[in-house]
Amino acid sequence: MAGGRRKARSIALQALYEIDSVQHDPEETLKHLQEEADLSEENFGFTRELVEGVVRYKEKLDAQIHRYAPAWPIEQIAFIDRNILRLAIYEILINNKIPVKVAINEAVELAKNFGGDSSSKFINGVLGAISANINKENPSIGGK
Repeated sequence: MAGGRRKARSIALQALYEIDSVQHDPEETLKHLQEEADLSEENFGFTRELVEGVVRYKEKLDAQIHRYAPAWPIEQIAFIDRNILRLAIYEILINNKIPVKVAINEAVELAKNFGGDSSSKFINGVLGAISANINKENPSIGGK
């Protein structure tokens, strides 16, 4: 199951990258990725849930990126890095279905696989700051 979820996140990231970089329609993007993906129906449902959530809450997610990485205007963050951040922040602050540490680890793995040389450190730093703030503001969420 964990491997399927990781692959589902990877497919979600691919969709988000395509939607962000070339402004393709989210539904059309998901359709063509579903045809190419070797995922169970359940795991593709998870991919869809992630993509729809990030698209729906994009402005709120970008506000969090701006808050925790103020030196980096959102437009100047690499497409892949900002979409990894959006995905992880969605899972941490909105979706709340996995522990924060797991969401951070999954994001760092995506950054290692798809990002540049410093992507994983950048992603880890931003998400670590968010996690620390969650722990201060609401310890029950951070410990989840």
